[in-house]
Amino acid sequence: MSFPEIRMRRLRRSDALRRLVRETRLSRDDFVLPLFVVEGSGVREPIASMPGVFRYSVDTLVTEAKRVRDAGVPAVILFGVPGDKDPSGSGADAAGGIVQRAVGALAAAEPELCVMTDVCLCAYTDHGHCGIVKGEEIDNDLSLERIAATALSHARAGAQVVAPSDMMDGRVEAIRRSLDDHGFESVAILSYAAKFASAYYGPFRDAAESTPQFGDRRSYQMDPPNAREALREMYYDLEEGADALMVKPALPYLDVLSHARREFEIPLAAYQVSGEYAMIRAAGERGWIDAERAMDEALLAIKRAGADFILTYAALDVASRLRA
Repeated sequence: MSFPEIRMRRLRRSDALRRLVRETRLSRDDFVLPLFVVEGSGVREPIASMPGVFRYSVDTLVTEAKRVRDAGVPAVILFGVPGDKDPSGSGADAAGGIVQRAVGALAAAEPELCVMTDVCLCAYTDHGHCGIVKGEEIDNDLSLERIAATALSHARAGAQVVAPSDMMDGRVEAIRRSLDDHGFESVAILSYAAKFASAYYGPFRDAAESTPQFGDRRSYQMDPPNAREALREMYYDLEEGADALMVKPALPYLDVLSHARREFEIPLAAYQVSGEYAMIRAAGERGWIDAERAMDEALLAIKRAGADFILTYAALDVASRLRA
């Protein structure tokens, strides 16, 4: 049978019909809201390159976390912006560090909120790289101890999920061993397994003050043309003990996300990164597109490609428009 017996438009005639046959739906439960935390008090500082996104001190972060909970968004992921930096990123695993204090405050104020932490050294090192530097090379194996120590400090502070984003080989195994050896077997690892060396990270680096002071991150983040290599990275992280895997960025790598969905039964995340978010918001502010519809469409594409949950700066805005 074909046209005119088959008319595909029949089930598109009304909003009610379209809702009945809709294949992919966004839910508030799909979202994780990234939050930037800084030193000081009373800070709610707008980030110019990320409209609608702010840096928070710990006290204002707690207030924002209440908004997250009230919106029905189940989780946040924290990025620390410390006051001091040094070559080894010593603030990353300090017991009184900015993220550690923020985790403790959120755990006390909003115990039902899932608190995740980004585990990396880039915001804490004076050179801006994600590991320990020898000369102008990032030393993979020396970096593992520092990364594992950072993850452990987050677990001690009360993080439920630690998310290594550094892309050092072997870091998931190092973190899992450290957590288990210290009695944190229940803390989950969300691995930034397929993190590409992308041009879409620019606004984030402004927000986190983590731009490399020399070179770039192409020797450890993935080369954008390589999809098969991304699956290998994901396999290795799964073998090392990851509980969930991430693709980052999201929209430019939907093919990788879709391949991963077919390959793995483990939960998959995707990160709608700062550049993806900022482009939609900036175009909307200029009247070039309907920003709300474009954001919803982008997030639906990520979900349709196979993400179980999405890290997005639009989480609260989108959640407010969803029915449930």
